[in-house]
Amino acid sequence: MPQLLLELFSEEIPARMQGNAARDLERMARDGLAKAGLISEGLKAFAGPRRLTLVVEGLPVAQPDVSEEVKGPRVGAPDQAMDGFLRKTGLAREALVERDGVFYGHIHKSGRPTAEIIAELVEQIVRGFAWPKSMTWGSGKLRWVRPLQRILCVFNREIVPLEIDGIVAADLSEGHRFLSETRVFRARDFDEYHEALSGHFVVLDVEERKQRILEGARTLCFARGLELVEDEGLLEEVAGLAEWPTPILGDMDPAFLDLPPEVIRTSMRTHQKYFAVKTPGQPGLAPHFLVVANIEAPDGGKAIAAGNAKVLSSRLSDARFFWSEDVKDGFEPWLKKLNGVTFHAKLGTMAERVERIVALAREIAPLVGADPDKAAEAARLAKADLTSQMVGEFPELQGVMGGYYAREFGMDGEIADAIRDHYRPQGPGDAVPTAPLSVAVALADKLDTLVGFFAIDEKPTGSKDPFALRRAALGLIRIILENTSRIGLRTLASDELLAFFADRLKVALKDQGKRGDLVDAVFALGDDDLVRIVARVEALSAFLATEDGTNLLQGYKRAVNILKAEEKKGDLPTGAPSRAAAPAEEGALFDALTAAAPKLDTALAAEDFTGAMTALAALRGPVDAFFDKVLVNSDVAAERDNRLRLLQQVRDAMGRVADFSLVTG
Repeated sequence: MPQLLLELFSEEIPARMQGNAARDLERMARDGLAKAGLISEGLKAFAGPRRLTLVVEGLPVAQPDVSEEVKGPRVGAPDQAMDGFLRKTGLAREALVERDGVFYGHIHKSGRPTAEIIAELVEQIVRGFAWPKSMTWGSGKLRWVRPLQRILCVFNREIVPLEIDGIVAADLSEGHRFLSETRVFRARDFDEYHEALSGHFVVLDVEERKQRILEGARTLCFARGLELVEDEGLLEEVAGLAEWPTPILGDMDPAFLDLPPEVIRTSMRTHQKYFAVKTPGQPGLAPHFLVVANIEAPDGGKAIAAGNAKVLSSRLSDARFFWSEDVKDGFEPWLKKLNGVTFHAKLGTMAERVERIVALAREIAPLVGADPDKAAEAARLAKADLTSQMVGEFPELQGVMGGYYAREFGMDGEIADAIRDHYRPQGPGDAVPTAPLSVAVALADKLDTLVGFFAIDEKPTGSKDPFALRRAALGLIRIILENTSRIGLRTLASDELLAFFADRLKVALKDQGKRGDLVDAVFALGDDDLVRIVARVEALSAFLATEDGTNLLQGYKRAVNILKAEEKKGDLPTGAPSRAAAPAEEGALFDALTAAAPKLDTALAAEDFTGAMTALAALRGPVDAFFDKVLVNSDVAAERDNRLRLLQQVRDAMGRVADFSLVTG
């Protein structure tokens, strides 16, 4: 079936925008075609440094014809009603048929040619494309991320007639800016287009560009006995910068290796988009770098490597200067400068924030097995490097440089590590600190952020989270859980913040396959120990996956519904039940509750939540039998009251483990 090929060719598209642009193009095209009744067999978009491309397979040549019967006015309706119906449908009165006292008409609409619809859709896409930043150029009014230069639009190997702001669609595209000799080529379908791009030194698919970079880089490193320091984020970026990516291995001055490796890597990555390399089996970096060029140089890249080495030496010379100046100053001058750094208009200066973190770190330290005085000192120094020259140049190194400077000044190694690690984890792929002192300071830092912004009502809303509070909460949760730290959050956080933690914990556990309603059921008990909460959730999840758990949950809900109905009447008895001789099922439930109580006490005291669930499981049979054989609302008041007291005991026993009323499954 016919194929649509669309290319929007422009000046350079920023690498960070390309991925979303491809997804947006695919979505807009799919939605627009579906709205027009055109269903394709497949659709794929590509993005690169200078082009967005879309290929749609298996489109029909025209919309399907539409025939439908429309209901009109009743026989004898006013003339105005009939006239309005005829105008709306375009039908003649003679074309109507009468059935059961109502007029009906038959409308037939021939489907429009697909090419016409494509022309309209492409213009809608181009004019409505939501770039993060866009521009106009020349005298035109069209907005695009960079000046749009060509539109290739071909359907069924024919050019689709369309023009947008003076740009007339054709079957022409361009190859590589420097390597392609003829530059312009013609393509009438995707196979021709893809083959022509390759012949004109353009790799269309970003995944293919990434693979080309990785394979070339690894080969170059292997030949020199080196190993690439892989960086997925940098790989994604450089794959969006080069249409014909060509890795080149260069040499740097080994004298710069006395700088911290994070400084070297950050300088390479941030300023130059270089990959670092290392010697297999050895710590630190090797005196080399890998740059991804956009051309195949006749000398194999020697001149490119030499030029990039000079630029890198200049950058690293700056870094060495920052280091030498910073070690002259030290922490105390930096701390004084924090008085002039505003953290937030409503939360004071960075120096005031440090005071809060110090107090929190001292309070948290005993709870995680850290020395309170050391924790306070590490917290006092943790933010000092923010005013250092190195961090001023490389903000990504905050904390990291503080750790290096602390060691340079001969400070305690545990304090240096706590300074280095207190921002961690900074994302789901980042490891959490594990040393007690580092844990105390990292928790204090995140807790101060959360408490402070909640106090001034700067909470996340919808998709907006300008102060990264969700990330801070998830980081705090991960630190506590992965270190099994037994901390009662209620002494450190408000109820509102505890609810926020519950929400974030649901997100974290959902990623592990746990249900959010189970987190709610456990949190409702008022527990604020995350380690214990997760243990309860895991035990509850396993219990509800069993037949006993499923059936007992149904029995619980039935019991609660009965009790709620009686509470509304104001007729719920108090006190403990007694053992009834008859019916037998009533006595059996009493015995089961009596036997389960001490087992439940022992299990909960030992935080053996699996054991607690086992104790509850013993109630399943007696509860089922009770509801099958016993009439709760007996005409005899004493019997009714005793049975309601039994149901209250069932509810209360289960409620010691979780609030089962919040379990939705």
